[in-house]
Amino acid sequence: MTSEGVVTVLAPAKVNLTLHVTGRRADGYHLLDSLVVFAGVHDVLTIAPGEGLRLEVGGPHGGVLGPMAGDNIILRAARALAEATGCTAGAHITLHKVLPVAAGVGGGSADAAAALLGLCRLWGVSLPEPEMLALAGRMGADVPVCLRGRATTVGGVGEHLSDAPPLPAAWLVLVNPGVPLSTPAVFKARSGPFSDPAPLVGAVSDAAALAAALAARRNDLTDAALSLAPEIGVVLAALSALPGCLLARMSGSGATCWGLFPTEAEAHAAARTLHTQHAGWWTAAAPLLAETNPFTTPH
Repeated sequence: MTSEGVVTVLAPAKVNLTLHVTGRRADGYHLLDSLVVFAGVHDVLTIAPGEGLRLEVGGPHGGVLGPMAGDNIILRAARALAEATGCTAGAHITLHKVLPVAAGVGGGSADAAAALLGLCRLWGVSLPEPEMLALAGRMGADVPVCLRGRATTVGGVGEHLSDAPPLPAAWLVLVNPGVPLSTPAVFKARSGPFSDPAPLVGAVSDAAALAAALAARRNDLTDAALSLAPEIGVVLAALSALPGCLLARMSGSGATCWGLFPTEAEAHAAARTLHTQHAGWWTAAAPLLAETNPFTTPH
């Protein structure tokens, strides 16, 4: 939404439905094959004209980021965009942080991508898509796919992006046990052989067929994450036991896990059950988004 020069942008949760580690480059970065989707639960960025670049952080998970606001990925992205476009305008950015931090749902990356989109609109600037994606990639491996905002097959270290096959209507229940996990630490803890890529091929008819296709694939970081945060196993078991849950897996490098459900009613019922049983967990029922609409509609 743009109102009196103020832009409001949504930053939805990024969810890895699959994640295969296919190799490692000489510089130490791992090569991935991942099916990335977005769920209808999000942070919110409000971007207004201002002197210089300033960030304020609030919301249920904003306290974690408050002390680091001066060097947040949002400001790094804003500075990079200003430099790349030659823009000298400023902005006052307010982040309402709903997604948990260091949780495997791309919260910081989604925020950076939303900031880039919102600032382009506020400042009236643009870059060719390859340049914008390259700029996003310098901010972090997940920022380019968050900038795309739709179901994507991700390869390389995050720079190879292609449209995933059409996915069916489905719901996710996202659960984080409140244990932050460092992505580098999870990769360091990973052992064993590399996997072959296993991208999804062809449209999937319904949620049950999607679950079957995903069950034949993996998240190769799960065992490593479990070794660092055994609570992930408790979350996966709790999700799997819920009525209607077709499949439960970990997203990204954890610790957030997801359960796949065919209907909104079953997803919301499952989320309520988990909230009752585990009040300390972050739990959200959200639709699987065909494509994100980052800007809110005018009121």
